[in-house]
Amino acid sequence: MVPAAEGSVKYKKDKNDNYAINLSIKHLSAPERLVESRNTYVLWANTENNGIKNLGQLKSSSGLFSKALKSELKTATPFEPKSFFITAENKADISYPDGQVVLKTK
Repeated sequence: MVPAAEGSVKYKKDKNDNYAINLSIKHLSAPERLVESRNTYVLWANTENNGIKNLGQLKSSSGLFSKALKSELKTATPFEPKSFFITAENKADISYPDGQVVLKTK
């Protein structure tokens, strides 16, 4: 949906048995510029035994989606992620994705 967008996500289990997640995205346009205008992007994890989990809202270092079109998210979850995807949403505090998927891991 955003052809120029690219990113990487790394995760590892920490000493508290949580999974520390570090996401970095570049060339992701502002969500209001999409064909179906939205307000924010949300990172989701597909988990082995706990379904889809909202991991948080993507933000840039200088406000929401700076002119540099870079965004990062550092978070943690107790659920083991199997894959990740980003959706464009109208609000970030939702339990299940409603918007279109803009990026996903293989």
